Amino acid sequence: MTNPLVDPYIVLTRVYSGGKYLKQAIAESDIEPLNKNRTVAISYGVLERDIYLNYIIAANVQKTPKAAVRLVLKIALYILEYMHLHDYTVVDNAVELVKKLGKGGAAGFVNAFLRSYKVPELPEQADERLSISTSVPLWLAKIVRRTYKGEAEAILRAPALGVCVRFERRAEEYIARCDDDANPPPFHTPFENVYIFKHFVRDEGFFSGDYTFQSVGSVAICAAICGGERLLDMCAAPGGKSVLLSKKFKEVTSCELHPHRVELIKAYCNRMGVCNVIPVCADGTAFNPAYEGVYDAVLVDAPCSGTGVINENPDIKLNRREGDIPSLMATQAALLNNAARYVKVGGRLYYSTCSILPQENDTAAHNFLAAHPGFELSIPQSPLNHKTTKYGLQFLPHISMGAGFYLTSFVKKS
Repeated sequence: MTNPLVDPYIVLTRVYSGGKYLKQAIAESDIEPLNKNRTVAISYGVLERDIYLNYIIAANVQKTPKAAVRLVLKIALYILEYMHLHDYTVVDNAVELVKKLGKGGAAGFVNAFLRSYKVPELPEQADERLSISTSVPLWLAKIVRRTYKGEAEAILRAPALGVCVRFERRAEEYIARCDDDANPPPFHTPFENVYIFKHFVRDEGFFSGDYTFQSVGSVAICAAICGGERLLDMCAAPGGKSVLLSKKFKEVTSCELHPHRVELIKAYCNRMGVCNVIPVCADGTAFNPAYEGVYDAVLVDAPCSGTGVINENPDIKLNRREGDIPSLMATQAALLNNAARYVKVGGRLYYSTCSILPQENDTAAHNFLAAHPGFELSIPQSPLNHKTTKYGLQFLPHISMGAGFYLTSFVKKS
């Protein structure tokens, strides 16, 4: 039988050392089929708890192990602490793996560490404690604790509820299949034909457009947008919002910077049988005079820190830096400045992010209104639980079905 630590090691090496996104690393790895579910669970688990696992290692060694050995330790620690498998089996597999990696000299160290390590107490200092207990970077822990105070830990710990599925048809048929503990009934969302499943296996219905996978946050944004003749979706890939909004508008122009992501929009439209979406390869930060004053509505679902969806994308914990935020804010402002010129008088500009950071949300809205006196704030409504801020709706993972995102809108008066 193959050592069950090997496939997670291969996947995570591509993330830590190769700079791959986790989903990409999993897709590119030749994982043993019988080991697939476990490999995915371990890989996500190690990334989700990276900072905490490093904290345990640091507390039990005098010298930090080299990268390969440290990764083996993190995988083994995750299995021991969170999957509760037989200790001796995990230790033996870890020792076997370091030998296979040509690190036989570290085999004794790995064996001794995994048989004797102790889980240390968390730091007393509040920000450090939050950072380590939730495995988020210290800078993020500080901002979230300062912004949300007593809710900070719940926000950062909120788990992904499952797979969000939006049905075009046959919803009842799929729900009827969920009838036991291993495959429980889905969570109902406030949106028609949108459910969150604990487990959902893609089948032929996906390719025939019976359903699609779309986050509850994405659906909530689309539900809050008022319909009209023409919509410009300025950051559209992979196309989920454009396709859903095609039901509300006669024509949707879907812009995306990268050609390969434009192809994703085209494929999404073809799969869902949508014909009134026009995919365009364009840089939203570069003004296009052909769009000026043309659209009833413009959606800027802006590039952002992704801090609202770290429960689904643990890569963010590993890769996002505090220094990224100013450049993201500059991009967001550039997109909004152009969008302001594309909206007709009387039309609406919608701004959304998948961030929980006020710098990217209320601050962006405040700055936009200060720079564009011809616009008026119009905070949307949503049936999904949220907090109303000074300038918009802040959805938070612990109260909004796992979704962390922001939405506001502006009406063009002149």
